[in-house]
Order: sequence, then C-alpha cells, then structure tokens
Amino acid sequence: MSMEEEYTIDNNRWKMGTFKTLLFMLLILHSSVAGGAVYLKYKDPKQPLNVRINDLLHRMTLAEKIGQMSQIERATATAEAIKKHFIGSVLSGGGSVPAPRASAETWMNMITEMQKSALSTRLGIPIIYGIDAVHGHNNVYRATIFPHNIGLGATRDPALVRQIGAATALEVRATGIPYVFAPCVAVCRDPRWGRCYESYSEDPKVVEQMTEIIDGLQGTVPANSRKGVPFLAGRKNVAACAKHYVGDGGTYKGINENDTVIDLHGLLSIHMAPYYLAIIRGVSTVMVSYSSWNGVKMHANRRLVTDFLKNTLRFRGFVISDWQGIDKITTPPHANYSYSVTAGISAGIDMVMIPNDYTEFINDLTDQVESKIIPMSRIDDAARRILRVKFTMGLFENPFPDPSLVDQLGKQEHRELARDAVRRSLVLLKNGKSADAPVLPLPKKTGSILVTGSHADNLGYQCGGWTITWQGLGGNNLTIGTTIFEAIKATVDPTTQIVFSEDPDAGFLERNHFSYAVVVVGEQPYAETFGDNLNLTIPEPGPSLIRTVCGSIKCVVVVVSGRPLVIEPYVGVMDAVVAAWLPGSEGQGVADVIFGDYGFSGKLPRTWFRSVEQLPMNVGDRHYDPLFPYGFGLTTKPARAQQ
Repeated sequence: MSMEEEYTIDNNRWKMGTFKTLLFMLLILHSSVAGGAVYLKYKDPKQPLNVRINDLLHRMTLAEKIGQMSQIERATATAEAIKKHFIGSVLSGGGSVPAPRASAETWMNMITEMQKSALSTRLGIPIIYGIDAVHGHNNVYRATIFPHNIGLGATRDPALVRQIGAATALEVRATGIPYVFAPCVAVCRDPRWGRCYESYSEDPKVVEQMTEIIDGLQGTVPANSRKGVPFLAGRKNVAACAKHYVGDGGTYKGINENDTVIDLHGLLSIHMAPYYLAIIRGVSTVMVSYSSWNGVKMHANRRLVTDFLKNTLRFRGFVISDWQGIDKITTPPHANYSYSVTAGISAGIDMVMIPNDYTEFINDLTDQVESKIIPMSRIDDAARRILRVKFTMGLFENPFPDPSLVDQLGKQEHRELARDAVRRSLVLLKNGKSADAPVLPLPKKTGSILVTGSHADNLGYQCGGWTITWQGLGGNNLTIGTTIFEAIKATVDPTTQIVFSEDPDAGFLERNHFSYAVVVVGEQPYAETFGDNLNLTIPEPGPSLIRTVCGSIKCVVVVVSGRPLVIEPYVGVMDAVVAAWLPGSEGQGVADVIFGDYGFSGKLPRTWFRSVEQLPMNVGDRHYDPLFPYGFGLTTKPARAQQ
C-alpha cells in the first residue's frame, strides 16, 4: 500500500470519527432539550442579576419584548391571548374580580392558570399581576379596609403606615397577587380634586414621611443597596408603585387630569419631593399621571420621565402608564393613536396599561419599531427594566401563588391595626361651646343616646371610593366590617339606651329625652373625576339634620369625608366636631375615642377652609385665613376612670 493510500484511509477514518463525535453531541443536546435540562443562565438564580437580564434579553424577539410591555385587563387575559402575544402583565381594574365575593382560593386559582399560560411560552417569562390596593386590599371581599390616605396623614405616624403596608402586602399575597398600584404620593393642593383623599397631605414633608409605607409593602432596602434599584424582600411582600408622576395634586381648580401650572422650582419642591424618597426606598415601579405640566401631557413628557426620573434620579424600575393613559395624550382620547404610541413610548413609558384593545397597541408599536420610528434601544430599555423587576421579585423562581398565605386575608390582627389607625386619624375640631365645658369623651353610662345621620350605619359610605368597586358603594353588604352605629352599641354600658334614626324630625326629638346625639354625616363615595366638586358642601339632609338635632340635644357631629367640607355656617350650633375622614371597615375605632377608651391625637393633614372662594389655600400662603389651620387638632386623654 502506498503512503498516499494510507493517508487517504487515515483521513477518512478521522472524518468518520469526527462525524460520529458531532452526531453524538447533537444527540445529547437533543435529549437535553427534550428533557428540559438545557442550562439557561437567565433561569439560574445563582447568576448575577444583570447576567440573567442580558441572557434573557438577547434571546427575545421583538414580539416577546413588546409583549412584556403590554399590561391587559383580567377579563381579556385568556390563555390564548397570553400565549399568542407573550403578555407581560395582567391587572384588575377597580371592581374587576374573578367572581362576586370571590374567595382567596378563587383569586389564586385564576392567577395560577394565567401563570401557567405565560410559562408555557417559548421563554417561559412569568406575568406580573397588579391590582389597586390603595387602602388595604380594597377590591377583595373580606379584606381589611384601612383608612384612606388623608386619614393616615392625620396620624403623622410613618411607623404605623409601614405596618399598614406590611399587612396590606400579606392580604394581597393571600390572593396570589405580587404587585400593587400603591402608594399614591400626590400632594393635593386643592380639596376640590376628586382624588384628594388619596393624598396624605397638602404638605410635601408629610407625604415624604408617609413613603415609609413602601418599606411595609416591599420590605426595607438593605443599607448597602444601590439607590434607585427596585427591591423586594420576599414572598410576603409585594412590588409597589409610586403614583401619579408628577403634579397630579396641583391641577387648576383641582380638576382631575387637568393642567398643573407651576414653575420648575415649585414642581420639584412640592410635587416631586415624595418621589426622591420613594426611589431611595427601592420602589419597583412609577405610574405616570394623566395630568399635564404647563400644557404638556405627562404621558408624553420625555423631559420629566426619561431625562429626570430615569437619568437624573437614576430610577431603575419600570415606568407604567395609567389606565388607557397613552390614549389620553390626545384630545379627544384615541384621536390619533399612532401618535400617542410614539409620544408615550418615546417619553419613556415602559409598560402600557392597555386593558382591552391591546392588539392595536402591539401592532402599532411593532410597525413603528420595524419602520425605525421608535428605536430598538427604547424597546430594549423597557424590556430590561420590566425583567429587572420580575427577577428582583423572584417571579422566575416562585411564579405561583403561595396557598399557605390564604388565612392572611381579613386577619383579625390586621383589623386591630386598622382600628388603631382609625383612632389615631380622628381630628377633634371642637370640644364644647366653651373651653371649660368639654363634651368629649362621652360617658358610656347615661340615659339614652341618639345616633343619626346618613353615614352612621353605612359601611360603604365610611369606606369611600376604591372599595370593592371603583367608585365605592353604599350600604352594609359590600364587605365585612363594623359601622359607627354598631361600634357605639358595642361600646356603651348595657344600661344605656341607643336609638338609631337616620333622619329624625323635630317631633321625634321632642318625644324622646336624649342625653346626647351623635350625628354622622358626610360625602357619598366617589373616585377620580366623579369626585371633582366645586362647592364642597355636606349633601342634604346633612346640614338640616345638624341644625335640627344640635338645636335641641347636646351633639357630637362626626364628618365622614375625603376632604374638608363647608361647615362654618353651622359650626356654632355643634357642641363637638370630629373629622373622621374615610375610616374604612373598622368603625369601632371611632367609638373607642368618642367614648374615651383612647384620646384624640390626630392633626389636620390639610387646611380646613371657611369657603370654597378661598381655594386653593395651603399652609404658608400669603393670604391664609382658614376655619381651622393645617396641623390643628384638639387632644383629650383616655377617660377609663369614669366608666
């Protein structure tokens, strides 16, 4: 055999061996894929965060990235929709529930099925489910309903608010939900605004202090953590959302979604102030406001969303739109949707709340990227931020609800916390017609007490908007709780006669010889634009009832409202006046203080005006002539000794 023939044979053997080796490796790879054992860096929790993000981002198609940017409503989030469009997030709008009075288990089952659909997609990216939990887990039957933010602002107690955040997180997790659209860190500068009760105070310093609720919701950021990076402590916490960025509480005449006309210094010192602390606390997301700043829609304001929030403040979570927020960039809404998509995404919005018509958004944004109207770098930034939050939350390791948390919903410990918050939120505006003759606390043991007024025995009214439904409801069947009337009955001595009459006439009062009357009046529930109010009077028959009852019986008037109301015309006839705000489900807290088990300690979180002609009027203004100034609040001591 010649050397040339030997070389040919050896070369063929080498080629055959190499071919067999490659074939063997391919078979192993195929076997690994079939068995789901392929190593993917993004699925390895031991890998650094940015390594995981980069690995996953590089694997994603444009469709998958835009899917992550899409948040759709629960009612439209079918398995097909989630799989086909790689949907990144689902939400419950106000009142959107899987079933009336749905149990925690029903909520968990719904989210589990949605998550299964998301995990079955090519890359298995979990969804993030979000819900409004603005005063407790307020969409859900049996949940603890805490006082609205205006009441919490009256407590001046950040530690209490942190506890409320932690309790809310547990109740939200009890239904399998890991993300809440809270807290609202608006600085309401005009009580005519229909969202003023969602604001802790007219004073940005108080709102800054109350951002401590983020620590309760998400857990406290470690001392050595990088500022601006989203944080979540564990599976008993939820991702938070600071809203509505920015200036939502400063609109002209308090008109919802209107224009905030203020210079840059004013914007930064008043309305931006709470966001600095929210970002330091590691807030995961920021929601953009419907409102405008000096004529520019916030949903289209690149200067404030990208240049300031993302670049100057170095916020590293994701920015989310409000409900159909990009539609409202134009007037009327949706008038030029392609423009709205361009403006909103270019401004720096990362996740878009497109509850129903999500395919239009997906198709439009896809076309704009493919046409190079919107650069791929902007899509990558949005997807990166969303993935950062999801990885930080541990969703890739624990995508499903935790059944062991079911019993946290409406837990008695949380109700006691809410009751304590009610006690501390009450502001005593008047106590007796002279300083040396206080009316409060009322004695538990007396002849008879009349309890009257539209809000005395109405759980829905005392909870306010954003309770079970978006606008709230009246009546006592919406959820579990204690009305103020029920609380009074449970508090007084068994020998004290309690009589309830919602709207008694003068004859009824004459026929009975009441020792005292507790008159509970105020606003009916509302939310957002439906609450905008240019006159701010107590609805009838409230004023007539005050005059009738307080004209003949020593009376305590309890005002249940989301803001100060006009009371100057009849404050003289009242013996005592209590601002109870919107106390929520635990009305027992009101009776605890009125009857002296606890003292009054709350301070006005906002100025109580004389008339609406004075508005807007805030502490520090040159012409400041309130009925009760910001920070006012009489105090009493517990009166247990007299019982």
